[in-house]
Amino acid sequence: MAAPGPFTPVADGVRVALRVTPKASRNAVTGTADTADGGKALKVAVTAVPEDGKANAAVVKLLSKAWGVPRTGITVLAGAADRNKILHVAGDPAELMRRLPATLEDGGSHG
Repeated sequence: MAAPGPFTPVADGVRVALRVTPKASRNAVTGTADTADGGKALKVAVTAVPEDGKANAAVVKLLSKAWGVPRTGITVLAGAADRNKILHVAGDPAELMRRLPATLEDGGSHG
């Protein structure tokens, strides 16, 4: 069995481990990275700077578009001021676990 992926189903949605790169050349999901605890984190690059929540807002905007969920359905649970973050995506966990990992398979870039 492979190491745990970045997506973890919970009662009211899915938790997503992220590693964010601010001040990148473009906004994109760039793949996965290994985490210190042996799991995986979704790598996300955003052009925003990491101040006043701008990078977090850019991450939420990018992922809400890529995943087809409202921005209000994505919250930063942990790591608001850190490049390693835990997001919560509200919704049906079974449906989200089918849809969200598909963004990795298609390259994740949705313009």
